[in-house]
Amino acid sequence: MSSSRTQPSSSSSSSVWQLQYMKLHFFTKIRSLLKSKASSRKRNVQASSEKPRTQLDSDMVAAPPEVVVVLKPQKDENEEVVFQKTVKKLHFGSWEEKEKAAIEIEILAREDKKTRKLMAELGVLQVLVSMVASDVAGHQRAAVKALVQLSHGTYTNKALMVNAGICSKLPKNVEVLDQPTRHGFTELLLSLSSLTSTQLPVASSKILPFLMDIMNSDSTDIKSKEICLATINNLCLVLENTGPLVLNGAVQTLLNLMLAKDLSEKALASLGQLVVTQMGKKAMEDCLIVPKGLIEILTWEDKPKCQEYAAYILMVLAHQSWSQREKMSKAGIVPALLEVALLGSPLVQKRAVKLLQWFKDERNVRMGPHSGPQTSRVSSGMGSPMSPRSGEEGKRMMKNLVKQSLYKNMEMITRRGNVDMESEACRLKSFIISTSSKSLTY
Repeated sequence: MSSSRTQPSSSSSSSVWQLQYMKLHFFTKIRSLLKSKASSRKRNVQASSEKPRTQLDSDMVAAPPEVVVVLKPQKDENEEVVFQKTVKKLHFGSWEEKEKAAIEIEILAREDKKTRKLMAELGVLQVLVSMVASDVAGHQRAAVKALVQLSHGTYTNKALMVNAGICSKLPKNVEVLDQPTRHGFTELLLSLSSLTSTQLPVASSKILPFLMDIMNSDSTDIKSKEICLATINNLCLVLENTGPLVLNGAVQTLLNLMLAKDLSEKALASLGQLVVTQMGKKAMEDCLIVPKGLIEILTWEDKPKCQEYAAYILMVLAHQSWSQREKMSKAGIVPALLEVALLGSPLVQKRAVKLLQWFKDERNVRMGPHSGPQTSRVSSGMGSPMSPRSGEEGKRMMKNLVKQSLYKNMEMITRRGNVDMESEACRLKSFIISTSSKSLTY
């Protein structure tokens, strides 16, 4: 009997608490809804209702419990219905409905990671990827923005996008794209660049040509170019991507962008990764802007990080290459190195001093280890010659240096001898004048 009496009391108390919670939740939702309504709609609501606002609040408080109990599950039911309708419109609707559905999916994908994974399970990614190839700007923009949101924080979604063919559906002409669409594409490619080389087909896709076109376009804003440079930097981390990057003109594009102070640091960071490879170094040596552009960056006192990158690239290019050191010398690298060696950061000072040792007149000291990359040991003070002609020039210069050193030593010995003879004559003369003739022994 006692147990049967206690159960109704506990169930009745829990129902009361649940009812109070649902009332509070209902009133909170109503107040937030009233605050978020537009001013025009508020006027329509006030015109249709003859009661003042205080009366409206009193009516809500006096609402029957049955209405409150029904509204809570109705909210969840509406969310599920909206989600289902959105996915259905994306799969089976017209192009206008697909565009609206893509916009709704972008908003829903911002909420949490579970929603993004659920979208992928429902086949949303494949449809959005197919919309990227659309000729209508609105459809394309909505699809790209939705894909960007769906790629955040989900490695699986990125792989599914690549498998759906997103890399082959990139636009061929970037000039027809507006700035928001370009920005969306750059964000999407930056997100996909975190995939491994086996999952992201860099060499056999349109990713690199598309990125180069965006960075070389004068109509692209700085923010989009920065995102493209970050993508290139991620791709440079994979050694297998060096060949495709060089073949698609990445070196020339990066060398052009490094002269813009807003983009210089990111461009130099990618060049620093490419220059340590054989193909990357060869491509930089063949560019006309090298080394003049890098020497100009050494004079940027307000960009110490850029100075460090530029000095590093110059060290790699100058190491064991007499022709490159000759080009640098003619371009005026020595005054720039002297300046940064005195006023630059500690790292750039160290690199500048090492470079100056390679350009000084006394080149009979062997080139030893330095702060830059070491490809092999150097057998002579001039570095290993890259060609027979360079070797002959090095020997000829060494002979001239030896002759100059001999001449300097001879002049120094002669000068010291003359000084000693003059001082001895003066000392003897003063001694004779100061001595009396009576003190002589003869």
